[in-house]
Amino acid sequence: MEQSVRNNYLIRLFNIISIFLYMSRRRNPKPRLQSRDPIYKNILLYIFVIRLMRYGKKSRSYYLMYSILEQIYKRTKREPLEIIENATRIATPTVHLKNRRVGGTTYQIPIEVGARHSTIIAITWILYASQRRPERNMIIRLSAEIMDSTRGIGTSVRKRETIHRRADANKSFVRYRF
Repeated sequence: MEQSVRNNYLIRLFNIISIFLYMSRRRNPKPRLQSRDPIYKNILLYIFVIRLMRYGKKSRSYYLMYSILEQIYKRTKREPLEIIENATRIATPTVHLKNRRVGGTTYQIPIEVGARHSTIIAITWILYASQRRPERNMIIRLSAEIMDSTRGIGTSVRKRETIHRRADANKSFVRYRF
């Protein structure tokens, strides 16, 4: 019995791998509908939850995110979703740097980022900066980083400004883009 279960698993795994090996590259895939979080029905909050999730513990991630929203409301007495959207908008980059090797030299080429990808980059930067903060737990760290980003003084905002400065310094290498 165990042998047949293992064989079925291997067959399914082979089918999945073969789909990716022989997948057609003619058309771009249709963008999938983005899920929303169950309480606020907000896409941005859902993306935060997914990026915050570790080891598949989505309910733990939701608990952290809703606790962060409460913490933000206690500190600011304003709508926490507006603060999170504002922090994400401020930390969102418009360009990113891509390394390209040309003639033995590696250039950092500035490339424009799409809206969806730039939002995900901003969320990743906010989460990364909050993990490096010295406060005692993730609820306090992430709420502090979000409020700092809203004020324009967070680590994620500094990272965006650094990336933009480097992109501006390397804009002469745009000719190597492709």
